[in-house]
Amino acid sequence: MQTRITKLFGIQHPIIQGGMHYVGFAELASAVSNAGGLGIITGLTQKTPEDLAKEIAKCHEMTDKPFGVNLTFLPSFTSPPYFEYIDAIAQGGVKIVETAGRSPEKYLPPMKAAGIKIIHKCTSVRHSLKAEKIGCDAVSVDGFECGGHPGEDDIPNMILLPRAAEELTVPFVASGGIGNAQQLVAALALGADGINMGTRFMVTKEAPVHQNVKDAIIAASELDTELVMRPLRNTERVLKNSASAKVLEIEREKGANTKIEDLMDLVGGVYPKVMQGGEMESGVWSCGMVAGLIHDNPTCKELIDRMMGEAEDIIRGRLEMLLAS
Repeated sequence: MQTRITKLFGIQHPIIQGGMHYVGFAELASAVSNAGGLGIITGLTQKTPEDLAKEIAKCHEMTDKPFGVNLTFLPSFTSPPYFEYIDAIAQGGVKIVETAGRSPEKYLPPMKAAGIKIIHKCTSVRHSLKAEKIGCDAVSVDGFECGGHPGEDDIPNMILLPRAAEELTVPFVASGGIGNAQQLVAALALGADGINMGTRFMVTKEAPVHQNVKDAIIAASELDTELVMRPLRNTERVLKNSASAKVLEIEREKGANTKIEDLMDLVGGVYPKVMQGGEMESGVWSCGMVAGLIHDNPTCKELIDRMMGEAEDIIRGRLEMLLAS
C-alpha cells in the first residue's frame, strides 16, 4: 500500500509508532521499522543528548530501515538542551523527526539544514495549519480518543480527520485510538495518508515495558481510561487506577484553584516506576481508549502484517462487494 506518507518517509506500510515516554527505545523502534512501518525513538526519555546519540547508534545496529526520533517541546522552567538533541539526531543520520507539544518553529532551521523531514503532532485543525505554514512536512492529527494529551477541544477523529482533509495540503496521519485494520481503512477513507499508533504498540513482544503494563491494557475496556489535569488545561488521558482516582479527588476539592504542585507526586516522574518497574499504582500513566480493542501481545511484525492483510481484505472484499450490490 502506497500513500503520500510511505513515499515521504520511504517506508513500506503507512503505519507509524508514536513517541512514548519510557517506551520508545531502540528495541521497539527497530522492530516497527523492520516490519515495514516507521519506528520512533523517544528523544527526551534519553537523559542527555549523548545518551540519545548512543540509542540512535544502537537502533542503526538493529535495523537498516528508516526510523525517526520524537522531540516534545514542553513548557518548563529549565528547558532541555533541544539544539543539542537536534545535533545528536542529525549527527546520527536520522532523517525523520516527530515533534509534539509547543510549536517547533524555532527548532526547524537546523533540522531542515540537515535534510530532516518533520511530522508535527497536533490536536486541532488550526494547529495543523500552523504546522504546515511554518514548514513541517507532515502532520499527525491526534483525536480526543488518544492516550496522553488530547488538547482541550475534545474533537474525536470521526470529525477531526475529514476536517483536516478539507484544510491541509501536506500529508497527514490519523493518531489517537487506533489499533486495528478497520480503523486503518477508516482513516484512509476519512482522508488520512496513514496512521500513528501508541498504546497498541505498547502491547507487543518487543515493547520494552513491564508485563504488568501489557496485562493491564489487555484487561482494560474502552471505559477504563479517564481524563486528569483538566483544571490545569493540560488534560491527559490515563488508565484508571488508584492514582488517577486520587488526582480527580484533589481536582474536585480544589476546582479551578488546582495547581500542578497539588498533583506532582501523582503525575511527575512516575514513568520509570510504571513502565520498567511494573508498579501500576505509583502514579498516572497515559493510555488510549483503544485499550478496549487490544486483546493480544503479538510481535510488531505479526501485528503490522495482520493489519495490512486485513485492511486489504476489507478494501478488496467487503467494500468492493458493497459497490457490486
